[in-house]
Amino acid sequence: MVAPTSQPAARTDRLRLRSAVMNGRGERVKLGFLGLGIMGTPMTLRLLERGHSVTVWNRTPSKLAPALEQGARAAATPAEVATAADVVLMSLLDTRAVEEIVFGVNGIASARGEGKVLVDHASIRPDATREFAARLKRANGMEWIDAPVSGRVPGPQGGSLAIMAGGDPAAFEQVKPVLAAYGTNITRMGPIGAGQTTKLCNQIIVGTTIAIVAEAVRLAESAGVDASLLPAALAGGQADSRPLQTWAPRMVDGWTERLAAANLFVKDVGTALDVARETGAPLPVAEQVLALYRELDARGEGELDPAAIVNLYPRPKARRR
Repeated sequence: MVAPTSQPAARTDRLRLRSAVMNGRGERVKLGFLGLGIMGTPMTLRLLERGHSVTVWNRTPSKLAPALEQGARAAATPAEVATAADVVLMSLLDTRAVEEIVFGVNGIASARGEGKVLVDHASIRPDATREFAARLKRANGMEWIDAPVSGRVPGPQGGSLAIMAGGDPAAFEQVKPVLAAYGTNITRMGPIGAGQTTKLCNQIIVGTTIAIVAEAVRLAESAGVDASLLPAALAGGQADSRPLQTWAPRMVDGWTERLAAANLFVKDVGTALDVARETGAPLPVAEQVLALYRELDARGEGELDPAAIVNLYPRPKARRR
């Protein structure tokens, strides 16, 4: 009996080659990725699925395993990643981590960067982004695109992240096809730093909505209404939103795995208020919401899921029927 040929696998390989992004010379764009954590790992895996050559680095090398199993190549330093790649992508924790990886010993800035682009997916201050971009340009000629994302872990896995970007228009167009591997809504918002400012707008909308959902849940419970029915009852109406559908059930029934840390909004809403003061924009509602998240953090609950903000409001006693 003749063994069947693996035509499906061959077909998959051909599809991967067609979906990879090409440069002006008809070659596949070489990519680098630094920071393979909760978001960075599924992003990298999506790029590998598209047939890209991806060189990876992470402070904890063991976290590279899923990407290496799918064909990624490990680098010893961030500089080695930048040397190997045309486009370097980062998904790091905070401003300090970004500065260290880019400008520290054996950092990205120490590699040749002319004609290359660095894409920063971290959520950091807009003024820090502008400073870092200028420093990198002076150091090695590399372009900088700030491209924070919105969406939870299933987003990069399914290629459905929202990506808000800032930077040079030509550099943005160069990397946009790469970002399409894990993003469906990819928008250039303006010059360098505009992506970070847009992410702050996103965060004050989400953080405020979660806080007001908590008040709605407690109002329903206090009035004897089954709060677990709110998401279904309000679906499709003016009050419907992803935060309502995501966090109201968690506020009512609890959760086993957090989707984020509540104190993330202390950082992000706080940064939004800093930018507001610098630009003269009034954010009175955001100021009140920040006070709530700070209170939650002071109670020792900042590392819990944002649904924990409902704990600031006493649960009503059972009503007699």
